[in-house]
Amino acid sequence: MLAEPGHYDYAPYSGRPRIVWPGGARIAVWLAPNIEHYELEPPDNPRKTPWPRPVPDILNYSHRDYGNRTGFWRMAEVMEKHGVRGSVSLNVAVCDHYPEIIERCCALGWELFSHGTYNTRYFYDLTEDQQRAVIADSRETIRKYSGQSLDGWLTPAITNDETTQHVLAEEGIKYTLDMVHDDQPMPVKVRNGRLISVPYSLEVNDVPLFQNRNTPVERYTAMVEAQFDQLYAEGAENGTVMCLPLHPFLIGQPQRIAALDAALAHIVAHDGVWLATGREIAAWYTEHYYDAVSAWLAAGTPGGRR
Repeated sequence: MLAEPGHYDYAPYSGRPRIVWPGGARIAVWLAPNIEHYELEPPDNPRKTPWPRPVPDILNYSHRDYGNRTGFWRMAEVMEKHGVRGSVSLNVAVCDHYPEIIERCCALGWELFSHGTYNTRYFYDLTEDQQRAVIADSRETIRKYSGQSLDGWLTPAITNDETTQHVLAEEGIKYTLDMVHDDQPMPVKVRNGRLISVPYSLEVNDVPLFQNRNTPVERYTAMVEAQFDQLYAEGAENGTVMCLPLHPFLIGQPQRIAALDAALAHIVAHDGVWLATGREIAAWYTEHYYDAVSAWLAAGTPGGRR
């Protein structure tokens, strides 16, 4: 039995090598719209079921489909209003089911990275070869529909196992979101190649906030602003990252979209903010800080441990 994931070393928040983002920015802010497709009657998985009701769960299927029909377009309009690009956590089956969404993302200059094929196809109990096949299909589908390379990865429903990060690195993925352990990018320990984790968030993620906790919309705005304000202040000493994960079937609802509008207005009103994509954050960190941070970790972190 694993005692810990084994994918990263402990690193105290204080005393780390200093990060400065492009243009001297103190914080990199990126938005990760999760554009997903759920199968009405997915293959059985003994470890997880996607639907709270008996299959076919038409009610909840249609709730999620709202995001692709309506919520996405409302969300994209607000993001464009504030000059914020998206880095799309994409179930690549969306390319076939809803090509209009992909066309709009490309027109807006958004990044596409993979969230697997469907959000009902989990990585639990997949062999490494089966994981590689999903990654290969994602790479080819994103290239075919957008011309982009596949640089980032979020496992469907975050169902990665202890082998997934190794496979990602060996398949040429540059960054992963499967771990939410830090507010800065960090090297991931893999058996071959290089991989970094870029900060993702469960704390300001609209799924746990709205779907699981029924958070009031005004509280959502306050939480996003508080998250930004704290990381912005800390970024004056050492550059930070804030990710705002979004799900169009939730944040794109009429009663919630103003909360996103207000939160983005707060963020873009500040100087020293790099409005980036996940790909851009990963590339900057890898070029400028990966080696220095890796050496610092290997030497034994001051006040910490190897």
